[in-house]
Amino acid sequence: MDETERIATSPSSKGRETSEFLMRIVRTLSHSADFEQREKEKARIDKAYKQSDKKLGELVTAHYEDLTKVTQDFSRMSKCINDSRERITKIREDLSSCKTLLHCKRDELRRLWIEGVEHKAMVALLDQVELIKEVPVKLDNFIISKHYLHATDLLVNAVAKLEKPLAGIDALRDLKAELIARNEQLHETLIEELNKQIYAAVPDQSVSLKRSSSYRRGSNLTKQLSDPECKQTKPTELLKPPEMVDLNKEIKEDLNGNPEENPAHFIAVLVEALFVLRKIPDSAEGIKSKIEPELSAIVARTSQQVVDSYAQQGESLSSQNQPRFLLELLENVFHQFRNVARMHKIVLRNLQRIIPTPEETVDEVSGVPVRNELLYDMNDVWSKIQAVLELVLREYLDVQTSSRQRTPTSFDEPSTDINSYFSKKKPTKSKKISLFRFDASIHAMSTNSYVDDNMTFDTGNLFHVNLLSEVGLGKHQMVCKPSVNNITAIFMPLEAFIKEVEDAVACQDGTSSLQSFVTEFIQNIFLGQVHATVSSSIAAATKGLQIIISGFDALRHVVDHKTQKDLGVTRPLLTSTVTVDRNIRKLQELMQSLPTYGDQFLNMICNILKEYRDTCNSAYRGIVQIESDEKRVISATWAKDEDISRFLRSLPSWRSLQMSERQDLSKKLCSEEEIRTLNSKEALILISNLSSEAIIPQQEIITDVTQMRTIANVHESLEWFAGRLRQFCELLSARSPNSMNSIELSTREYPPVSDKSLESLKMLVKDFQDLAEICLLLLHLEVRVHCFYFLLPVAKQSNYAGPIDDLDPDSNVLKLNKDLSAMEEMLVQSLQPQKFKYIFESLGFLVSSILMSSIQYLKKINENGIKKMCRNLFAIQQNLTNITMARETDLDHARQYYELLYMNPDDVLSLIVEKGPDYSYSEYVSLFQLYQKSHPHIKPANLDTLLHKLEEVMNKTQNGSST
Repeated sequence: MDETERIATSPSSKGRETSEFLMRIVRTLSHSADFEQREKEKARIDKAYKQSDKKLGELVTAHYEDLTKVTQDFSRMSKCINDSRERITKIREDLSSCKTLLHCKRDELRRLWIEGVEHKAMVALLDQVELIKEVPVKLDNFIISKHYLHATDLLVNAVAKLEKPLAGIDALRDLKAELIARNEQLHETLIEELNKQIYAAVPDQSVSLKRSSSYRRGSNLTKQLSDPECKQTKPTELLKPPEMVDLNKEIKEDLNGNPEENPAHFIAVLVEALFVLRKIPDSAEGIKSKIEPELSAIVARTSQQVVDSYAQQGESLSSQNQPRFLLELLENVFHQFRNVARMHKIVLRNLQRIIPTPEETVDEVSGVPVRNELLYDMNDVWSKIQAVLELVLREYLDVQTSSRQRTPTSFDEPSTDINSYFSKKKPTKSKKISLFRFDASIHAMSTNSYVDDNMTFDTGNLFHVNLLSEVGLGKHQMVCKPSVNNITAIFMPLEAFIKEVEDAVACQDGTSSLQSFVTEFIQNIFLGQVHATVSSSIAAATKGLQIIISGFDALRHVVDHKTQKDLGVTRPLLTSTVTVDRNIRKLQELMQSLPTYGDQFLNMICNILKEYRDTCNSAYRGIVQIESDEKRVISATWAKDEDISRFLRSLPSWRSLQMSERQDLSKKLCSEEEIRTLNSKEALILISNLSSEAIIPQQEIITDVTQMRTIANVHESLEWFAGRLRQFCELLSARSPNSMNSIELSTREYPPVSDKSLESLKMLVKDFQDLAEICLLLLHLEVRVHCFYFLLPVAKQSNYAGPIDDLDPDSNVLKLNKDLSAMEEMLVQSLQPQKFKYIFESLGFLVSSILMSSIQYLKKINENGIKKMCRNLFAIQQNLTNITMARETDLDHARQYYELLYMNPDDVLSLIVEKGPDYSYSEYVSLFQLYQKSHPHIKPANLDTLLHKLEEVMNKTQNGSST
């Protein structure tokens, strides 16, 4: 669009264009001298006019209705404007006349205006009075609906109006006093509601107690702890923290909603209301003073719920040793205390919002600078929680009674002398004993029971008296019997809660007061109690070891068959060993229950094992030691001898015994020939050590077979005990920090222990195992020493050249059979079959070797003597067969040896040449020498000739067999 067209589009430009156009026409017509030119211009103008008129007519026709409407509107507006002009003229005239009149009545008008203002103020005061009169009703409605912020604003504004604008109205004096009193009541209501939100609502969620037959968990109770009307909630909802309030936003209250729906917002409203009342310092002090009573009330209320719950099953909790109820109580109390702390944190956050920084302000009355600080913090809350828990623990752990009974004891060092319980006591003077007592009478027992129940379970003083009076509770209900041992059930959750407390509170020395109490209780009371209990139990059980040492009725001191069945053993165990094992098991359970003190309990275990090891060694020495002399019986000396012990442990019988214990019987150690060779070597060693002596003294053997049974019981007991301790060592080794082994599920219950303590325990296990093996070797050797004891006099003291054929075996042989039968009767009940077999295995070979080697001690022998010797061998063979349930062919070999004496030496040589030698060269030499002594007609020269022939025959047969 060019400039001309742009100008033409605007209305002003169109007006100017029209004016210019007319001026140009006038100018053209006035200045033009030519008529034709004027006519042309006129014709042009007429044409243009006709065109414009035509166009205007067309536009009017096209917009007739709009034009008509515009015309009518214009006429109506013109009329209104004219009417307005007329009215304005009239008003101007009226105002002029009013002005004239007002000037005439000015004083009267001023009086009327003042009266109007006064009446208006009176009406406003009456409106305020009407509103003030409605305040109590509105206040009650707000309090009932728990819209405390609106109630506080209403009350504060009403009191402010009564104190200033309406202070002079005497009719409102009573209402003012009532509202001031309601102010204090509202303050108390707000504090009560705030405490309810902190301690009872949790928030709008109550902790459900749990019931079950298991030790740790159970089902929920139907009742709630804090508010019976509250609905039960899921465990996940209990742990959900309340929704926090944005402290930067203004606290507002919704009159259409439920104020308690959001506990955090409700607490913020309550704190804001207290701030409006200007009661923050008093409120904070009141909240702080109520912490301990309210926490005590939670404990009492939870205890009552536990008691009521299990009382439905007919259980009396206060007289039962059921720490699981205490655990359940504490777990619920811990949960509620956590929620209480969370609520206090919300309260403190809102107080900090109101008092953001501890600034100093000037007191209006005294003019002294005052520092605005919160009157309590979270440290105070956690401190009160710890104080209440300490009171609860003191009562349930029976701290007062235990502290009076405890004795200071060191457990980390092996200073406790348990051996004092086991050592032989000097005879003491007998005390005077009353003839009879009434302690066991029905009257005395019922009276004592009543007194004990009232003294023990009168637990009204569990908390401070003032606390109970504040919370309005009666005597505190006990959920279980107070005992030091209750700490084992609650230690783990208690330590977890203490860790939460220490994380929340910045302790100066890193340890909370509750942790200090628990540590002091365990170290100064519980450990001493455990040690005293274990010591007394072991002392009572090991009194029998004194009798064992003296050799009296040791059978009394083994466990009964029911205990054997429960332990899964087939042979009797010493009562002392089982008692020590049970106490060790208790200490192991304590290691699991109190893992923090694992090393202390392990040291206690090691100390007890050391003392019991020394006691067992003393009992062993009491059996094998010869009276007061340091000399021991022969079998004990040999069992302790390293060379003999090493040799016996290398024999197939011992190795097969160890393999049978490992249930590895598939591998055969050696052949029968090798076994016979090793047995002959054992027999030669024993013969070489004993046969040279004239007669074994009686005091160098164990003559009382009950002592052998005792040794067998000691062996079985210590081997079983060592096995159980070995398993314990393996579990601890798997938990040691340096172990790379895979840990089973059960081993996770044991805490890591120090390597030093673990090595000490392993050494003790080895000591018990060694003593058990020495006892078995002792029995093995003792039976063989008995054979020497009875069989050596057979050849050295008996007469085998008598004229009368004595049909009975030698008296020593009969004594040996009786002794072997007695030992068999004792040991078969005390030893496992494979060990019993080890004791009597290859005994026939030894007997045959003894009797064959004893031929050198016979002065002479005749046929009656040969028959008697054969009867001896047969009697022993029969007895051993009954014992071992196997024919002892070695005794047949010895009998055949003596039967060679029926033949002359030449026939014996012929037999050797014909069938080969059945005996050694030295045995044939002893045989020929006895034959020569028994037949005096054979001269020594002839004997030398026979021995020379014997040597040639033996060499010839050996060379022939080798080729």
